Amino acid sequence: MNSRSAPTPSAALRLLERDVVACRDCPRLVEWREQVGREKRAAYRDDTYWARPVPGFGDPDAHLLVVGLAPAAHGANRTGRMFTGDRSGDWLYRALWRAGYASQPESTAVDDGLTLDGAWITSPVKCAPPANKPTTTERDACRPFFGREMEALAGVKVIVVLGGFGYQVACQELGVRPRPKFGHGVEVALPDDRTLLCSFHVSQQNTFTGRLTEPMLDAVFTRARELGAE
Repeated sequence: MNSRSAPTPSAALRLLERDVVACRDCPRLVEWREQVGREKRAAYRDDTYWARPVPGFGDPDAHLLVVGLAPAAHGANRTGRMFTGDRSGDWLYRALWRAGYASQPESTAVDDGLTLDGAWITSPVKCAPPANKPTTTERDACRPFFGREMEALAGVKVIVVLGGFGYQVACQELGVRPRPKFGHGVEVALPDDRTLLCSFHVSQQNTFTGRLTEPMLDAVFTRARELGAE
C-alpha cells in the first residue's frame, strides 16, 4: 500500500497556482499581457501590473465554482486576482456578497481584505487575451489547468458559468453531450449530481445594455445557494 496520501484541496490548489503563474506556453498571450503591463491605461499609470497568468481565487472547500472567460487586461491582469479592479468584478462581487459568498461587495486589490466563503472563482483561460478573444489553441493549452482545478475542488456541487465561452469549456471538461443551448438561467443536471447553471457574462456589454440586470444575477446565485444546500 502506498503510504503517500493525495494532496489536500489546499495543497493541490497551491501547486496548481505555482504552475499557472509560471506558464509561458502561448506566445501571443504572453506578449499581450506583458505589453498591457508596460503600456498602462492612464488611470493606472502608477500601478505595477501583475501581467502574468491569473490563478483561481476563493475557498478551497467551495460548493460553488464560478467560471468566467479570461482575465481582463486592466482588471485581473493588473491586480493579479480574478474579476478584481474592473466593472465586471464590481457586478460579480456585489452579487456574491448579497448571496452570502463574499465578505464584502468590492474587489479592488489583492490586499483589500476580501474573502470568499463557499465559492471559488476561475476562468478556463488564465491570461488576458487581445480583444477578450482567446484562440481555440490557447483555450486548449489552458484546459489541463482547468481540469486540475475542478479535480482539486472536490466539494463543488454547483458550477455557475458566466457566458457561452465558459459554458462550452465546462461542458467539454464534464463530458456533457448533447450540450443544451446556452441561455441565462439554464440548468444542466450532471450524472454525478452536480449542476451546471448558466448566466450571461458580467461584461459591460451585457450590464450597460440591460441584457443582464442585478436581479437576474441575484436569481442565479440564489439558485446556486439552493442547489448547494441539497
